[in-house]
Amino acid sequence: MKIEREGTALAAFIVVTVLAGGNAVGVRVSNRELDPLWGAGLRFLLAAALLGAVMTVMRLALPRGRALVGVLIYGSLIFGGAFSFAYYALVRIHAGLAQTLLALVALATLLLAVAQRQERLRHAAVLGTLLSTAGIGVISGVGGDSVPFLSLLALLGAVLCFAEATVFVRHFPSVHPVTANAVGMAVGAAILIVLSLLLGESIVLPERGATSLALAYMVVLGSGPVFVLYLVVVRLWSASRAAYTFVLVPVITVLLSAWIDDEPIRANLVLGGLLVLAGVYVGALRQPRSQLA
Repeated sequence: MKIEREGTALAAFIVVTVLAGGNAVGVRVSNRELDPLWGAGLRFLLAAALLGAVMTVMRLALPRGRALVGVLIYGSLIFGGAFSFAYYALVRIHAGLAQTLLALVALATLLLAVAQRQERLRHAAVLGTLLSTAGIGVISGVGGDSVPFLSLLALLGAVLCFAEATVFVRHFPSVHPVTANAVGMAVGAAILIVLSLLLGESIVLPERGATSLALAYMVVLGSGPVFVLYLVVVRLWSASRAAYTFVLVPVITVLLSAWIDDEPIRANLVLGGLLVLAGVYVGALRQPRSQLA
């Protein structure tokens, strides 16, 4: 049974990583036409409607009581909080560099899970996190690109929101991942749109084909499937293991960004990527045989 659960979690982990790799590039493309908070709000409003339709077909009930509270806070943290910061940062920062910095979610999740007594500080997790963080530093620190200070702060805010949401959701009763994300995205979309209105952003629909294509990808593949499967991984693995998807995503994002967004690929990506992969294997994928029996 444990081997089957491990296989399910690993398959979901891989799919999430691959699909999420295109999201930061999509956000960069969207931000060229749509104001950031409005673009994020529109994305999650459409994604929530799509998941709501799936809920209707599957006849899933809305959560109640403590489960509903958990879903509302989860949605506020991830979709309202993390993405408001991330969309703002991606106006000024290349997608590959932004995703590389967001990979610090793995470290933040580990520390928060330990601080909230949800996990113990495993030696393998510490070593994996240190290797991954070193790889992140190699990838992002050699390019010489200047990072606007406010954009950097926004990315760090996104890191904390992603990490806390990953840890926090495990404290509450389990909710079907489709339902949790349909409700969570609706809450997040409301927060993002209200913030957009308060800041005086332009509320317009995309006119450029590239923007519509990017939005379609993020709604159909980069939102619903990614976060539904991410919650599956969070429920089957520990929060700190699940968060390693944020470490692998930058490698895919950098490659896509180089192709679509003309972001340069440098030799440091190879060395940094190897360190990242080693860290992910040690901290997330390699498990003692006793846990798989």
